[in-house]
Amino acid sequence: MPKKTCTGADALIHCIQQHGVEYIFGHPGGAAIPIFDALVDSPIKFILTRHEQGATHMADGYARATGRAGVALVTSGPGATNTITGIMTAMMDSVPMLVITGQTIQSMLGLDAFQEADVMGLTYAAVKHSYLVRNPNDIPRIVKEAFYIAESGRPGPVLIDIPKDVSGAIIEPNYNVEIDLPGYVIPSAGDPEAIARCAELLAAAKKPLLLIGHGAVISDAGRPLKALAEKLQIPIVNTLLGKGAFPETHELSLGMLGMHGTAYANMAVAECDLIMSVGSRWDDRITGKLAAFCPNAVKIHVDIDPAEIGKMIKPHCAIVGDARLVLEELLPLARKGDTGEWISHLKKLKKRFPLHYRMHGGLKAQYVLDELFRLTKGKAIVTTDVGQHQMWAAQFYKTDHRFHWISSGGAGTMGFGMPAAIGAQFARPDAQVIAVVGDGGFQMTQAELATAAVNKLPIKILVINNRYLGMVRQWQNLFFDNRLSGVDLEGNPDFVKLAEAYGMQGFRIKRNADAGRVLERALAYNDGPCIIDAEVEKEDNVFPMIPAGASYQEMVLEPPKMKMEKPVGST
Repeated sequence: MPKKTCTGADALIHCIQQHGVEYIFGHPGGAAIPIFDALVDSPIKFILTRHEQGATHMADGYARATGRAGVALVTSGPGATNTITGIMTAMMDSVPMLVITGQTIQSMLGLDAFQEADVMGLTYAAVKHSYLVRNPNDIPRIVKEAFYIAESGRPGPVLIDIPKDVSGAIIEPNYNVEIDLPGYVIPSAGDPEAIARCAELLAAAKKPLLLIGHGAVISDAGRPLKALAEKLQIPIVNTLLGKGAFPETHELSLGMLGMHGTAYANMAVAECDLIMSVGSRWDDRITGKLAAFCPNAVKIHVDIDPAEIGKMIKPHCAIVGDARLVLEELLPLARKGDTGEWISHLKKLKKRFPLHYRMHGGLKAQYVLDELFRLTKGKAIVTTDVGQHQMWAAQFYKTDHRFHWISSGGAGTMGFGMPAAIGAQFARPDAQVIAVVGDGGFQMTQAELATAAVNKLPIKILVINNRYLGMVRQWQNLFFDNRLSGVDLEGNPDFVKLAEAYGMQGFRIKRNADAGRVLERALAYNDGPCIIDAEVEKEDNVFPMIPAGASYQEMVLEPPKMKMEKPVGST
């Protein structure tokens, strides 16, 4: 039973505990000490991180692995500002997260007190909602509202900024409070007329395509989505964050579309006569040149956020609602059109333009990831950083299950992958969790190796080590006459020795011939975290590629003057 009289901090932690929170990730400081004191008597486990950015990424990874809000707790000033990158990452990708920041006492607000920062002002554009708690008696209502806002509708991060005199105040809390959110309405079922119109358009299409985004993952739309695709025999392309909403090993899956999507997915987009987006916001990495994107195709848009309708693409039919509920309503109305010739054509494109790589030369990142997929049978939870390794992982590591692909999409946050894997492993202790990271992004948050080691988490950290900031180098190579600037990572540590310094196991891969054997040993190691240093070719590029702002018809399949060899590895 909660105490009748307690501090504001005690009430805060009790409310968080009542929401079913298992872990809080963060770093302490003076303005947040009353809250940390309240944690001492709580069953919630506090996970001490080495940097506040790491705490937000761990909370994010926890959320993406469960669908429930992750929680981060930090102090005021620089502690709070260090969370902004993680908050923006969660906001861009619609991830439920609660970030609690300590704040200076109310009488000093606005007076440039020690470690004071206008956290609400600084994070205004990066949160779904925020609170500055002035009255400690409001804490139960605010916490209840914060979780509801973070997890409902289109999810996102919510900030609670708590002055030290509020968290330290003695109160008699009332936990039987109601949510008071006038004007906050969550779309659920779609408009019946729009759904009927959608069914008619699907039946009339000869070359339809379903475009699946992160919203389909969030809403758990997999079952009706699969039923609809199979019933109507419509092929599916997915966004980077849509991986797992529909099994990528399914015969109707064409994999990822867009800037580094599969050639056959992009060709399907260029040729389709109807494209139906479910939970995708038509971002620029998908559309390329807007004026040339599917100019002759009927466009249907299903999204829970009405602000996304018409923002990038003006649809012929729009349905505002939860993706799963909309598909469940659409399914009985949908009628199969004449798609046989279209399906046959796409099967031929798959065979003619598979993902491929050349095995001669140094260690190939694509081959390492291909072997990782083979050895894990695609059942691992994979987190990534941002860059070339991310695109290769998206291409070659097929995802069949919801919550098994965790990557920074909209923000493109380097340093995300490893701490996100820590959060995911806490969330799913029995799952195999693998962080695929670049040597550049990994070093931005590598201090969190201590967090992984102290908690003996069996995460595998696969470093695709090409000694470059590879994606920037690729763009400089292709579009700036190979005038390389600021991309050489001279001074990289020996990542195996780094692992040993943290008391972890380290593995190294230098040759293609060793990849399978070394990965097998690393995957079998479960006595704590381990690092696998894959010393890949320095100057390999990611293909296919649609240059920024170009059309799908301008897709580059392979490096100039490179003749296509017999494909090796994945489809």
